[in-house]
Amino acid sequence: MTHLWVRAEQRPNEDRVGLTPAGAKALLDAGIRVTVEDSRSRAIPLQGYIDAGCEIAAENSWPDAPRDAIIFGLKELPEDGSPLPHRHIMFGHAFKGQHSGKELLRRFREGGGTLYDLEYLVDETGRRVAAFGYWAGYAGAAVTLKAWAAQQRGEVCGPVGVYKNKDALLSDLEEELDASGADRPTAIVIGALGRVGTGAADLCEAMGVTVTKWDIKETASGGPFPEILNHDLFLNCIFARPGTPVFVPQDALQADRKLTAIGDVACDPDSDYNPVPVYSRATTWDAPVLRVANAPVLDVMAIDNLPSMLPAESSEDYADQLLASLLTLSDLNAGVWGRAKAVFDEHVAG
Repeated sequence: MTHLWVRAEQRPNEDRVGLTPAGAKALLDAGIRVTVEDSRSRAIPLQGYIDAGCEIAAENSWPDAPRDAIIFGLKELPEDGSPLPHRHIMFGHAFKGQHSGKELLRRFREGGGTLYDLEYLVDETGRRVAAFGYWAGYAGAAVTLKAWAAQQRGEVCGPVGVYKNKDALLSDLEEELDASGADRPTAIVIGALGRVGTGAADLCEAMGVTVTKWDIKETASGGPFPEILNHDLFLNCIFARPGTPVFVPQDALQADRKLTAIGDVACDPDSDYNPVPVYSRATTWDAPVLRVANAPVLDVMAIDNLPSMLPAESSEDYADQLLASLLTLSDLNAGVWGRAKAVFDEHVAG
């Protein structure tokens, strides 16, 4: 019997989950065994999974799960160097040259396990079957606006946290922008036709921010793109890959510009293809921005788990998208799972 083990997230400020109780019930009805770990932080209470009929395991007990269990989580595992013998479903960030990804692949090689990377679960056309993109863009734009508002106060953006729902986020952000006493800024969103860009643009427009929306057509020239520097905010919603243009080069730090806040929602600073190479590390909930220039100021927001600011809504949305694929777990050699394994096999052999 196929056995899906839903682990608790071990990263701070990560309250999301990729399977809802309703989804778990659908898997159980399809003959898939489901174990769900207890969690102190998961946005969806454990009782729902109990009521659905799931088996319950202790928090963070997945290393001792049966070897044939498929371990399902979202964000990265603890970096303890241990070999990984299980099959894992998660965002591994391991296939685009990231330094931490090389270490993760080493652990899979040593343990004999397999990574089914959620970013590489794609249909026959290459389109991802599930993504947190919309809520990443939504929350990323919100934090970038918070960074801009802090600048109006002569400050650097302070810590951010979880919101009960998007209405609470919008209310808090509107109050902060109004208190700045400044007119709303202008923003440019690159990747505006995608899920991430749509979320970013929707948040900006909800706050009365004028948005310039760019996508592949507008960036096909490969740059440079001086228009970006003529906006107050730049929101990068395009994931780094070979051929991605550089949107904000190093010389922009000294350039005459209106731009003072960058939201790198795609957030891939470790990649060789980083399109915003004015910073080199992700930011955190406690320190949401890096100040990379002072005259004039330029802050970069690059939090890499933005959807967890709205964990309930983002979990429900993502889990609904992913469920159809989870229902096919009994055949890991075909469909989305077979394609994801082929990507893993290619990279783990390197």
